Amino acid sequence: MMNIRKSILLSCVSLITMQVYGQESNLDSMKVLKDSVAIKTELISIDSIAKRRNQLNKTNMSILAGWAAVNILQSSISAGNATGVDKSFFKMNVYWNTVNLAIAGVGLYGVKRAMLKKTSLEKELKIQNQLERILLVNTALDIGYIFGGMYLQERGKRLANNQTEGFGKSIIVQGGFLLGFDIIQYYYHRQNGKHLNKWMKKVDFNVTENGVGIKVKL
Repeated sequence: MMNIRKSILLSCVSLITMQVYGQESNLDSMKVLKDSVAIKTELISIDSIAKRRNQLNKTNMSILAGWAAVNILQSSISAGNATGVDKSFFKMNVYWNTVNLAIAGVGLYGVKRAMLKKTSLEKELKIQNQLERILLVNTALDIGYIFGGMYLQERGKRLANNQTEGFGKSIIVQGGFLLGFDIIQYYYHRQNGKHLNKWMKKVDFNVTENGVGIKVKL
């Protein structure tokens, strides 16, 4: 049982590492940033910030979909040959990752739509703030999943309930993956969002009798 769990975690950690760090070395992604640097202002364009965010979201949702697919396939096969706690562990893996797969699908669809929309500094600031808040909330929920799983696992052992114990073990594993996943997402999105701070330093908001004026310092 432990060997199976370790193999799942190690393979998916490798997938995340390859996707995330491979993304950083990808020439097309770097070209989006390099080609968008304004030499005189030393600012990366708003469009490039948006493209980078969308690319990160696409990569992250692809990773989540991959994790979900591997879990569903492997756990569906293993559940048929397992009994007791192990059977319940694999069943919960399938249930949990069916939801993950749906979330990834919706996320990828959202990225596709976002790529077609025009952006602006105001929109980027709003999207960036919302995204960071969501990831922080998700991180807190992930910690809750882990503790909830630990509670179910202990309760299952205490009551000799294989299903509760197996479900608890699964939730611990899935919550642990999501915790690392969301922390990594937050880090990369936060790095991309820092470019917006440079834009804010260049922008003056002036309130006049005719309305609000915006001036960009060059």
